[in-house]
Amino acid sequence: MDHFQYRDGNLFAEDVDLREIAKEVGTPVYVYSSATLKRHFRVFQEAFDGLDALICFAVKANSNQAVLKTLAQEGSGADVVSGGELKRALLAGIPAQKIVFSGVGKTPDEMRDALKANIKQFNVESEAELEVLNAVAEGMGMIAPVSVRVNPDVDAKTHAKISTGKAENKFGIPWVRVSRVYERIAELSHLKAVGVDVHIGSQLTDLGPFEAAFKKVVDLVKNLRVQGHDIQHIDLGGGLGIPYDPEEETPPSPGAYGAMIGKVLGDLDCSIILEPGRLIAGNAGILLTSMLYEKESENKVFYILDAAMNDLSRPAMYDAYHDIIPVKEPSNVGSDQSNLVSADFVGPVCETGDTFAKSRTTSPMMAGDLAVIKSAGAYGAVMASTYNSRALIPEVLVSEDKFSVIRKRQSIEDLINLDQVPDWLAEE
Repeated sequence: MDHFQYRDGNLFAEDVDLREIAKEVGTPVYVYSSATLKRHFRVFQEAFDGLDALICFAVKANSNQAVLKTLAQEGSGADVVSGGELKRALLAGIPAQKIVFSGVGKTPDEMRDALKANIKQFNVESEAELEVLNAVAEGMGMIAPVSVRVNPDVDAKTHAKISTGKAENKFGIPWVRVSRVYERIAELSHLKAVGVDVHIGSQLTDLGPFEAAFKKVVDLVKNLRVQGHDIQHIDLGGGLGIPYDPEEETPPSPGAYGAMIGKVLGDLDCSIILEPGRLIAGNAGILLTSMLYEKESENKVFYILDAAMNDLSRPAMYDAYHDIIPVKEPSNVGSDQSNLVSADFVGPVCETGDTFAKSRTTSPMMAGDLAVIKSAGAYGAVMASTYNSRALIPEVLVSEDKFSVIRKRQSIEDLINLDQVPDWLAEE
């Protein structure tokens, strides 16, 4: 459930008419619902009642300070994958002992910053990283808490570009080398193994791959304990999907996911860490856009929007589905479908890939009409670019009947002023 609903013929975000936001802030613009963020976090947290669980929001899904602070006030931790995300999480008020640092390419400087902050753990992805982290910790006179991210070679049955748990993926340490890696950790004086980490992919809509991977990890923990390693917790990652297209995708509920995990863990006596991102933020945000033009070809109708692939790249990058609806409620909500049209929703960027939807059945739209691209709260603004010298668009957070700009619209002047012309090209 989200808090974007039609009211009196127009689409609202909580108690705010989206037309007000478009009028005051302009389009395109990302709009997030505080109530939806909180509800999704609470529903996910409740799914693990009775288990010793820490929920660490995956900051890469949406790193805006206002979003992170909203979740921090709900008790969320953070899963970060860069030094920048670490700083964002700390500035948003997320306690360092609720932060885990993932990612395959941590730099020594990032390691130092994380050690200074005293984060909960590093999720280590390679033997080479172990050696560097040990050297950094030694130089600081500290002990780095680590979990090894294992690659269980389980097919997540998701899009190839967001699958992370197969042998050919770059993530994690191969299953056959895991025991030796933990032996090496025991040999290194400035590392301490505290857990095991696994994450097999994103936007999973079936519990089967999760269960297969988690069972392997439970067996691994038991074996590592027999070998003398004090494994205190399992980091189970994230990846539970959301219904971008309700007619095609029916992801398991957080409750079913939590029940499965409780069953698999049994009496292992381990705390768990979970790293949801999309599940919390995805349906808590929309991309509000205006229609610029209608264009007809011989056999196509194009609705050209002011939003583009640089603002929301998921359709171009993953062929991802996003529902698109008008802000003005269609009159033909019943069985009468006679006035619907088939249109491609596209943006202004000079790429054929700048397409949000093809042959989408929709109510007719006119230039100036407002539309919403749904489920855009995760991997939307964070993946935006300035391609075609299009400035970054603003983000807005709604809370009941209030809204606030939480990232202002970048000006073209600000964008161009990032460039620096060398002296030899300066005008005389």
